[in-house]
Formats: sequence, structure tokens, C-alpha cells
Amino acid sequence: MSENIASQLRKGILQGFLLILLDKEPNYGYGIMKKMSEYGLGDVPKGTIYPLLTNMTTKGLIKYQIQASDGLRTRKYYYITEAGKAEKQVFSREWLGISRSMNSILGEENE
Repeated sequence: MSENIASQLRKGILQGFLLILLDKEPNYGYGIMKKMSEYGLGDVPKGTIYPLLTNMTTKGLIKYQIQASDGLRTRKYYYITEAGKAEKQVFSREWLGISRSMNSILGEENE
């Protein structure tokens, strides 16, 4: 798969992925990136994540709260909102439908 197609696919799912991740637990920017890495998305650059978090905040899907972390610095923790939870449900439903369709057609190719 060309890098451009892979990049476009990742960009298309990142918002939904972040909503699912933040519904599990609030997190801060670097913590989000570490979690993404655990799920195989460690190659997504910071220059993609932080603008997306800002955009999602503007849309009302997430909110943030500044919290002290190790006593030396503060971190911006992101939380999913009720609107974000509703959007996550729509994303999840659509993703399941698309993934079923793709798995079906890919299964036919392997027969």
C-alpha cells in the first residue's frame, strides 16, 4: 500500500480512535501518544495529534483541564464530553460496518 493511502486511512480514523481512547480514561498529550503507540499507531506525528485535539475541543467533542502533574509542571488533560460520546457511538457503528464489508471482500480474495 502506498504511504499516501496508509496516511489517509490513519487520518480518517484518528478522531474516532481518540474518542474511544479518551472514553476509557482522560489523558494528556504525551500520554495519548504513548497509548497510541501501544495500539500500533506510534508513527503518527505530534504535528497531527495536537491540532486534532484542538479541533476536537473546538467541536465540543472533548474538553481539557489543566492539572498539576509531578509537582514541577502542569499538564492539559483531555476528557471526552457527552457530545464526544455520541460521536464515538456513531464512529463505532460506522467502523464496524466498514470493517465487516472489507473483511468480507478480502476473504473472497483469499478463497
